[in-house]
Amino acid sequence: MIMLALVASFQTAAAQDRQYYEVRIYQCSTADQLDRLEQYLEQAFIPLLHQHGTDNVGIFTSIDNDTASRKKVLILIPASDLSQLEELGDLMISTDQQAGSGKDYLMTSHEEPVYDRIQTSWHRAFEHMPILSKPSFSGPLSNRVFEYRSYEGASELLYRRKVHMFNEGGEIDLFTSLGFNAVFYAETLVGPRTPNLIYMTSFENMDSRNSHWDAFRADPRWKEMSSLDKYQHTVSKADIFLLRPTSYSDIK
Repeated sequence: MIMLALVASFQTAAAQDRQYYEVRIYQCSTADQLDRLEQYLEQAFIPLLHQHGTDNVGIFTSIDNDTASRKKVLILIPASDLSQLEELGDLMISTDQQAGSGKDYLMTSHEEPVYDRIQTSWHRAFEHMPILSKPSFSGPLSNRVFEYRSYEGASELLYRRKVHMFNEGGEIDLFTSLGFNAVFYAETLVGPRTPNLIYMTSFENMDSRNSHWDAFRADPRWKEMSSLDKYQHTVSKADIFLLRPTSYSDIK
């Protein structure tokens, strides 16, 4: 009984060490909106989070922002618990921000919005990667590729099987062995697309990204894993965003 109690205590502590993430996806339709948004993020948003002890914040723009009709900015905010994310939300619209560096963003007229909409979701890190990891690249910032993927499941059970595939099934281990430089893997707690999981990998450049995926698809471990009956039809929809880190992102 004592041993079981110790194991249970360890598992509880381990679970509590898993990070939480807020993902914000801003959608803009004009270059002016995008410029104003980035000015706010660099001059007000990032300094505010750093001031209150939140580091390793990732801010990324869509690689096709120059040509896409909808320009996207994705923000990744790590936290030790959900209450920290809630507190940050209050800080972002505080009186100090309205009067200070966040004034243009927060006090903008309804006729001149900074963005079309924000899609916000909260997530919890996978057990097999409880803390995010910052990659280290030597090549030019403008060449780097961060790949954000969202996998939806047709049912809660099928979704849980995909989560199992990443953790106990060995998919995370495979990504690691092939050098995918994963930033995080997480299950969605609250968001517009559930049940689903999300993860982000990173590469020196687009050629590296493509060659890594070629190696993944050809790997015997993936072929064996993906052929198992229990892992069939676990993803009903996959969304893929190719991103570049901003110069002021903590993750780049």
